[in-house]
Amino acid sequence: MKIEETPLPGVLVITPPRFGDHRGFFAETYSQPKLAEAGVEMVFVQDNHSMSRQAPTLRGLHFQAPPRAQDKLVRCGRGALFDVAVDIRKGSPTYGQWYGAELTEDNGRQLLVPAGFAHGFVTRVPDTEIIYKCTDTYAPETEGALLWSDPDIGIDWGLDGAAPVLSEKDAAATRLDGFDSPFIWEGGA
Repeated sequence: MKIEETPLPGVLVITPPRFGDHRGFFAETYSQPKLAEAGVEMVFVQDNHSMSRQAPTLRGLHFQAPPRAQDKLVRCGRGALFDVAVDIRKGSPTYGQWYGAELTEDNGRQLLVPAGFAHGFVTRVPDTEIIYKCTDTYAPETEGALLWSDPDIGIDWGLDGAAPVLSEKDAAATRLDGFDSPFIWEGGA
């Protein structure tokens, strides 16, 4: 399992090896012992699977606040997407900064998005499926969202002028300026 650090401490790109032949491939997409060997100590309790018919569909930037905050391990099951994590931990030296990775069914890459980061993605092709593990179950009373197009964050979604398909919630989300984050940076990752 290849594990790459990103400019945002704690956000990791994880690429499991694939073993292929004329039938296709096999990949072990999650192994708690292998991740623990690399210092990733998370217990996932829920799997989510989302499909977006149109491209570009943009979902995010979402988070769940403490005490129901979630770490997420995100991968693309079909199609292609650009997956983004934004640091929203008060006091963090990387507060408001983002990192994005192309996740496709072909490259098998995964993005580990720790609690304290807002998460979002945009699909690159129709009928894209995203599959992700979470360390807590869905708790709607704790959910929040930041505006995907906030110029203070400045994410380059690679839309090339195309208008993304959005939910009403995502179109009306909060900007970073004036956002009172429920997350506090505690040093380290």
